[in-house]
Amino acid sequence: MSSEEAAAPAKTGTDDDGMSWWYRWICKIAGVLGGVSCATMGVWNCVTVNPLNIAAGVWMVITALVLFLCEVPFCCQFIEFANAVAARADQLKPWQKALFYCGMALFPVFLSFSITTLFGNAIAFATGVLYGLASLGKKGDAVSYARLQHQKQGDEEKQAGTTAESVP
Repeated sequence: MSSEEAAAPAKTGTDDDGMSWWYRWICKIAGVLGGVSCATMGVWNCVTVNPLNIAAGVWMVITALVLFLCEVPFCCQFIEFANAVAARADQLKPWQKALFYCGMALFPVFLSFSITTLFGNAIAFATGVLYGLASLGKKGDAVSYARLQHQKQGDEEKQAGTTAESVP
């Protein structure tokens, strides 16, 4: 075993936040789709005379820009600080991203409740939900669950005093 092999860390399918590579890609794709829907519906929402609709539309466009900056910074190469924002967003924990994305998606809906704000922010909100589910962690395997249930059943029998030896 060479020193290069010993120095290289063992690379598993997950990083330190516990997300697998395919789930990370699903979250990124949902972020891109959420950004596209927020941008299109935000621009559509700005075509009105109602100031609340215009404010909600502008917020939706800003949400789309933030989603693009955080999830796919190569789409924003014309913005100088895009890579710095993306690096900072990658350091956030999934629950922090979930709160941020869901909060940004809910604000325009509360500001001006309409079909365009509701459907325009639905995918951005779903991206936040996906990150929120990632923060819950992995599901346990069936063997560990069965072992835990068997141990729990044995503990309950000991507490009740009805073990197999005491039954005639």
